[in-house]
Amino acid sequence: HILPAVVSALVFLGCWESYVALTETSPLVLPAPSDVLNGLRVERAALARHAAATIGVAGIGFSLSVLFAVLVSVALHFAGWLRRGMMPLLVASQTVPIVALAPMIIVVLYSVGVQGLLPKAVISAYLSFFPVVVGMVKGLRAPDSMQMDLMRTYNADKRTVLNKLRFPSSVPYLFASLKIAIAASLVGAIVGELPTGAVAGLGARLLAGSYYGQTVQIWS
Repeated sequence: HILPAVVSALVFLGCWESYVALTETSPLVLPAPSDVLNGLRVERAALARHAAATIGVAGIGFSLSVLFAVLVSVALHFAGWLRRGMMPLLVASQTVPIVALAPMIIVVLYSVGVQGLLPKAVISAYLSFFPVVVGMVKGLRAPDSMQMDLMRTYNADKRTVLNKLRFPSSVPYLFASLKIAIAASLVGAIVGELPTGAVAGLGARLLAGSYYGQTVQIWS
């Protein structure tokens, strides 16, 4: 399955390189893949340092989002009125671009004395929270009527049903959601670095490249 993707990527990069060479496009406008590769080679130490900072923020945000998402999903499952009230709000929250919310979140947190990694982690957690909640709620409701009838036959209470049936049934849904959430948390970490004036992180590196017109650095 990987061979077609590799071939497609190589063809795309070859066309890109040829276009830049034939049109003599300036690297300041559109660098060729060879220029980007050279930029990666030259700045690999700096990029590794910035990537480590961003991944650290994303890891904190991802962990927070998973913890709160699991707790919220359990509450939504047991409280139907809460699920009917909150799910539309959760869906609506995802229609607001994170680049619009990030500065507001930063300002509010800074006003109460929360600085450093946490504001960026909160933005990262915000993006990855929704997929996990949706997946967990669906997973907790996955057991069919026959399985529930069997638990009633055993006279199992709600806690036992949750631990022995609903949680195990939700695991496939949870891991499918985590695949989406981990990517979203990385995007959130990068976006969170943009309005904070961070000096470390991929977002800070992108911003510095934009300020100084270093297009190759941005692409790298």
